[in-house]
Amino acid sequence: MTNSQKIDRETGSQINPKYDSNGLIAAVVTDDSSGDVLMVAFMDSEALRMTLETGVAHFYSRSRQALWKKGETSGNILNVVEVRIDCDQDALWVKAKPAGPTCHTGATSCFYRKIEHGQLEPIG
Repeated sequence: MTNSQKIDRETGSQINPKYDSNGLIAAVVTDDSSGDVLMVAFMDSEALRMTLETGVAHFYSRSRQALWKKGETSGNILNVVEVRIDCDQDALWVKAKPAGPTCHTGATSCFYRKIEHGQLEPIG
């Protein structure tokens, strides 16, 4: 990558995600109202396109090797308010309004435990 291409990616207005060797980019999802981190997942180019086109978060499931619409079976979709990309375009920040619990365990957030004294402790 030339220096001008790097500068354009870092300061320009073109969307040019830097996917990893598996064609994926990390996406951190936060609650638009509270700011709480809800989940971290991965998107491929199709998931990012679908998210931007539909306003509903889509991801790439590494375990199923397939496109995944968040809440497709549970109904707990993530309505996207805003998508941001970091300076070198290798990570996404999705601000969303969750339609229910985000975690498959039924917890509001996938980050429902903290590490304390070498143990996992529930939050709240």
